[in-house]
Amino acid sequence: MTDPQVVLEQRFSDAIVALGPDAAGADPVVRPSQRADYQVNGAMALGKRLGRSPREVADALVATADLEGIAARVEVAGPGFINIDLSDEFLVRCLSDVRLPMRGVRQLKAPETVVIDYSAPNVAKEMHVGHLRSTVIGDAIARILEFVGDAVIRHNHLGDWGTPFGMLIEHLVDLGEQEAAAELSVGDLNTFYQDARKKFDADPSFAERARQRVVKLQAGDPDTLAKWRLLVEQSEAYFSNIYERLGVTLTDDDYKGESTYNDELPSIVDELRAKGLLVEDQGALCVFPPGFEGRDGEPLPVIVQKSDGGFGYAATDLAAIRHRIVELGATWAIYVVGAPQAEHLAMVFEVARMAGWLVPPARAEHVAFGSVLGSDGKIFRTRSGESIKLADLLDEAEARALEVVREKSPELSEEEHRSIARAVGIGAIKYADLSSDRVNDYVFDWDRMLSFSGNTAPYLQGAHARVRSIFRKAGLNEPAETDPVQVIIAHPAERALVRQLLMFDGAVQAVLDSLKPHRLCTYLFELAQGFATFYEECPVLRAETEELRSSRLDLCDLTARVMKTGLDLLGIPAPDRI
Repeated sequence: MTDPQVVLEQRFSDAIVALGPDAAGADPVVRPSQRADYQVNGAMALGKRLGRSPREVADALVATADLEGIAARVEVAGPGFINIDLSDEFLVRCLSDVRLPMRGVRQLKAPETVVIDYSAPNVAKEMHVGHLRSTVIGDAIARILEFVGDAVIRHNHLGDWGTPFGMLIEHLVDLGEQEAAAELSVGDLNTFYQDARKKFDADPSFAERARQRVVKLQAGDPDTLAKWRLLVEQSEAYFSNIYERLGVTLTDDDYKGESTYNDELPSIVDELRAKGLLVEDQGALCVFPPGFEGRDGEPLPVIVQKSDGGFGYAATDLAAIRHRIVELGATWAIYVVGAPQAEHLAMVFEVARMAGWLVPPARAEHVAFGSVLGSDGKIFRTRSGESIKLADLLDEAEARALEVVREKSPELSEEEHRSIARAVGIGAIKYADLSSDRVNDYVFDWDRMLSFSGNTAPYLQGAHARVRSIFRKAGLNEPAETDPVQVIIAHPAERALVRQLLMFDGAVQAVLDSLKPHRLCTYLFELAQGFATFYEECPVLRAETEELRSSRLDLCDLTARVMKTGLDLLGIPAPDRI
C-alpha cells in the first residue's frame, strides 16, 4: 500500500531540485487539504529563499513536477498554494496488489537501536493508576517503532534498591520467609510495605536493625541478598501478572532494576572525575550542568555521590544512560516518565553529553505525560484518598464491560461474554489514556470510555467486528493476504474510504515524528467514521453488479485489516465479534 502523500512529496522534491542549487533541500510541505485531496505549501518559504514571488515558484513547480497518471486536477491558488486532486485510477493503484502487511515505512531513515524506559514500578509496592500512563504509552511507542523496523530494547527500570529495603528485609525476617512469600504471592504488596513502615516508625530497635540491614545489603552480605532477591522475585511475579492482563509486551527479561547498575557506580565517579566534571560541594561529588538554576539563582547540581559515600538515583540514571548508549549501542534512548521529572532528566542528559556518552547520532528524549484525574479535577484516587490499585482498576473495567457485552450480545455463551469483556474493558482503559495528547491531564470517566459511540476503544472494536460480521453473516471467506486488491471507485463514499485507508502510513509516521500515540487513535476513529458512511451509502452484499460487490467486499476487508493493525499497534485487541 502506497501513501499518495509520499509520492507527491517525492515528485515535488524532484521539481524543487530542478529549480537550481539554491532551492536544494527545501521541503515541498505536502498536506491533506479540505480544498482538494492534497495541498503543496512549500512555495511560500521557497519564494523567500529564491527572491521570487511564491506564485511564480508554484507555477514553476507545477510545470516541472511529473504528475502524469497521478493528478486529475492541479491548480495554483492564492499567493502560491498548489491544490491537487488525485485520479481515481492512481488511488486504486496505491492500494497495491498486497493486502497485508500494511507497513508504515519511515522514509529516508535507516533503522535504529532504541532503548525505551517505561513502566518502572517499585519493588514491594503495588502498581497503581499512576503507573498506567507510562506502561501504556511506552508499550504503544515500542510496538510502533518495531513495526517500522527499529530494533527496540525495553527497559523496565524497577525501583529495587535503596534504604527502604532495610526495613522491608527486616519485616520479612520477622514474618518468616515462607509466610512473607505467601503474603507477597497473592499480590498484597501494599500491606507488606505498610506494615514494615509502621514498625520502622514505631519501634526504634526495628529501625536500627533496618539501618544495619541496609549496610549489609550494600556490602553484598549473601543472606541479606537472598532475602532481597525473594522480595524482588515475588514483586516481579506480581508485575508480570498485571502486564499480562494489560496486554503489554514487557517480559521478565525486560526488568532492569536500579540494582543492575550498582557495580558501575564507582566507575561513573572515576570517569567523571577523570574528565574534570566533578565538583565537591558540601562533601558531595556533583556535576553542575550549565543552564540549570534553582529559585535562588544558584546552579543546580546532579549529585553523583553523596557526602556519606552512598549513591542516589541520579548516579543510577547516569549509569543507565551510559550503559544504553555506550554498551548497547542505542542511537535513541526514550524515557516514558511523568512530566514532573522533566528537569531531572534534562540534567542527566546534559551530564551524559558533557561526559561524551550522548553524542550524535545518539540522542535521548523525555516522553512526558500528564496525570489521570477524577471527576473532581484532582488526581484520581479512591474515596478515602488512597491511590487506586491498578489491579482493582482492571477488575472493575472487566466487570463493567461484562455487563455491557451481556446486554449487547445475549446470544453469546458466558465464556464468549467474558473473553470479549476482557478485550473491551482493558482496551477501553488503554484507549482512554492513549487517545488524548499525552502531555495533557485527562479525566477518568467510566461511562465515556466504555461507550460504543464516540472516540473510544469499544466504538473502534465494534467497527472492526461489524466489518467481519459482513463476511460471517453472508457465509463468505475473508480474502487471503495474497489475494489481489480489485477496487472500483463508483461512489464518493468509496473514494473517501480509499483515501482514508491510504493515510494509514501517514498516521504511523505522525506518531514516529511526535511520539504521541493519540495521532494514530484519531486516524482510526476517522477511518471508522469513513467506513460507517461508506456502509450506509454503498450497498455491499446487495451491490448492483458482482464486480461492484466484490470491490466493496475488498474495501470492507482492507478496512478491517487496517483497523486491526492499528489497534494492535496501540496494544488493543480487536475481537471478530462483540
